[in-house]
Amino acid sequence: MPPVTADVVILGGGLVGMTLAIGLAQAGIASVVVDSSDPAAQTADGFDGRASAISTASWNLYTNLGMGEELAAKGCPIDAIAVTDAMKPGRIDFRPGAADGSLGRMYANRDLRIAMYAAAAREKAITFLPNAHVATRERDEHGVAVTLTDGRVLKGQLLVAAEGRRSPTRDEAGFTPARWDYGHRAIITGLYHEKPHENVAWEVFYPAGPFALLPLLDEADGTHRSALVWTVAEKDAAGVLALPESAFLSEVEKRMHGIFGKIRLASPRSSYPLNFHHTARIVDTRLALVGDAAHGMHPIAGQGLNVGLRDVAALVEVLSDGMRLGLDAGDAQLLARYERWRAADTFMVAAATDVLTRLFGVPGRIPSAIRRFGMAGVQRAAPLKRWFMDEARGMSGALPALLRG
Repeated sequence: MPPVTADVVILGGGLVGMTLAIGLAQAGIASVVVDSSDPAAQTADGFDGRASAISTASWNLYTNLGMGEELAAKGCPIDAIAVTDAMKPGRIDFRPGAADGSLGRMYANRDLRIAMYAAAAREKAITFLPNAHVATRERDEHGVAVTLTDGRVLKGQLLVAAEGRRSPTRDEAGFTPARWDYGHRAIITGLYHEKPHENVAWEVFYPAGPFALLPLLDEADGTHRSALVWTVAEKDAAGVLALPESAFLSEVEKRMHGIFGKIRLASPRSSYPLNFHHTARIVDTRLALVGDAAHGMHPIAGQGLNVGLRDVAALVEVLSDGMRLGLDAGDAQLLARYERWRAADTFMVAAATDVLTRLFGVPGRIPSAIRRFGMAGVQRAAPLKRWFMDEARGMSGALPALLRG
């Protein structure tokens, strides 16, 4: 069979990879997206507990790509973030002014995927190959070629690795990320609760690790709903997951101090290990890394997906600018520009997240009294609070056009 050809071959059709394909298509750049998962499973009915905070900049990206109207009714605004040490006095309240808008929006990942797949289906410049697996990858000065396990061959000018933290393309290319494990695991589930969350996200620091409650849109019948991300030591994770439902809810209620009233599970429990990796180099010969393939961070600041979407916006702008000048998508000058643009931003966000994790998210790192003293200092320092809120919105630094409102 003849090869499938496109300007860009994207390996990974998750939230970052598929958004990249949509952005490229709207810039007139054709792509073929290879994804090992099944879209039907990714968008199946029901809430699986996975949710993402979408910053203001990322919301601008979705709006500029034509997904804003479909997503608007499905997201819950984050009007404030409450940060507290075990619900004791001295918490920080990040609440923007009336003219500043929300700090972002919370979405169930399923809703993001539904909008993303619909947007991709409207783009003739996207060839989507789900349930597909890569056998070999080849790159040289003339182009790239990917052979799938079923024998299909894909050819293009640029290969993009968007496969997530365990990217085989990155590893095969010889990148050596700085990486370490925090020795913790995030327990994820959805909660129904009696009292409204009032669009407030809670980050509660306990000696064993952070405990986050993230506001989600109420159900159609008015039932209040939030996502839970509970950090536990790796050695305790299996036990927490195996608790009977009533015992699990009892442990969660103890940590919530009744702020949402009575609770019940809205989704099954799942978990993932917490670790860090950051790749200083994100390009090679006709290869670019985006999203978690390049930088994976602790969810303590909720910026993982947003940083990946900033990669998307920058790469779309760089490639569209270069191809208008007659360069091909894999030109080394364009890839160097993309790497320079993203280097400072990704390093600063990754480093800041790691510092927060080590100070507040690792047991025994700092005494509780000192933590509360530091929180009180941030609460009183208006410029520092403003900086944190700008970072949460994703509106700092040199923004690509797709991230601007």
